[in-house]
Amino acid sequence: MIEVENLTKYYGPRKAINNLTFQIAQGEVVGFLGPNGAGKSTTMNILSCILPASSGTARIKGYDTFEHSIELRKIIGYLPETPPLYPDMSVRDYLMFAAQIRGLTGKQTGSAVEAVIEKCSLKNVSHRIIGRLSKGYQQRVGLAQAMVHDPDILILDEPTIGLDPIQIIEIRKLIQQLASSHTIILSSHILPEITQICQRVIIINEGEIAAVDSLEGLTASLRKSERLSLTVRNANDDIEKKLNSINQVLSVLPGEKNQFLIECALNSNLQDEFARLALDNQWGLVEIKPLSMTLEDVFLKLTIEEKDVEA
Repeated sequence: MIEVENLTKYYGPRKAINNLTFQIAQGEVVGFLGPNGAGKSTTMNILSCILPASSGTARIKGYDTFEHSIELRKIIGYLPETPPLYPDMSVRDYLMFAAQIRGLTGKQTGSAVEAVIEKCSLKNVSHRIIGRLSKGYQQRVGLAQAMVHDPDILILDEPTIGLDPIQIIEIRKLIQQLASSHTIILSSHILPEITQICQRVIIINEGEIAAVDSLEGLTASLRKSERLSLTVRNANDDIEKKLNSINQVLSVLPGEKNQFLIECALNSNLQDEFARLALDNQWGLVEIKPLSMTLEDVFLKLTIEEKDVEA
């Protein structure tokens, strides 16, 4: 569906992205991550046919995003970080306008607008002026314009920014529903959001690809140790010392009340030994559980820790 090869973009002498190469299959939901200034928005603008690349290629369904931009815009819905709204228009009029410039005509236009008003929970504000809406509702209007022509591909840059917790849950559910019939590229600084919605992640750092994989694949490739959480009822000053005395325990850190975070060598399988130690010393074992790497752990490792090592 989407093929990016050696994509590079200069702004004057500054190289914003450098030789990006990745593929996204039809029906995939992919998270696009990176620190501020990493090149995410530049890449999304190229894929959305807004910017040309300096070199390399970006193709969607085999068509070049620069040479065939008019045709491709009909099958792409784009929500930039700042929604492209006309603040003096009403919500319904703006969405009618967005549908018409996407090529919808006649009854198609009205049906499409009513559908996205319903999906984005805009019915109660559909006759209000956009400029008088809250930031959260303006974000929903921006999402509605990206969806109004029912595109094959949705490119969403921070789609839940400015929303309250209830609205965030609603938009996440909507994106998950859209995932069954659309290819979606989703950029977000809310990393748990990416974990919940996306099948794969592309991590970009300083304009270059740092990783492309599922969270499970990234975790497996980056994990150099195992982490466990041990919670007891009767904590004392000797627990850390006794845990550290066990072979293959790398470190022990106190966590929340009566909790200890233990880093162990890979494949050490020390749960039984910890349980016996807790029983012998009458610590009052409450729980032992493994701790997997989060997307935040992976992100920090690829964008900060490895940069520090190189420096």
